[in-house]
Amino acid sequence: MKPIQILLVEDNLADTVLIQESLLDSKLNLNIDTVIDGEKATDYLYEKLENKEEKLPDLIILDLNMPRKDGREVLKEIKAHEELCLIPVLVMTTSENDEDVKFAYRHHANSYISKPVDIEEFTKIVASINDFWLTIVKLPSK
Repeated sequence: MKPIQILLVEDNLADTVLIQESLLDSKLNLNIDTVIDGEKATDYLYEKLENKEEKLPDLIILDLNMPRKDGREVLKEIKAHEELCLIPVLVMTTSENDEDVKFAYRHHANSYISKPVDIEEFTKIVASINDFWLTIVKLPSK
């Protein structure tokens, strides 16, 4: 079985490590690529589109508050693109602001998760992403 390709867009190194370790604990066949800002995220996606040998991600985990190009801009760009819009985007951010939640869903995010401060709770949430998005949900084939 081919690995599930995940793009993690996260500028906080500690959160990146926690998310990666929690995802990889699932023992699923995963390939996780990580970029640290929105500009690198869109560059990554457009490079994959140009090189037909490269597989687009099956799932994107996107932080909102990042340098250079924030997650809001990235989300709008992904969901406005004919090919990229099929990729499920999970917004995972520290913001609990209702306006951010509305913005994310208005721009077709597939879920909005507020990162908890507690490490144990954080790992439980990432495990639930594994359980739901990577084992239960049928992702679109590319």
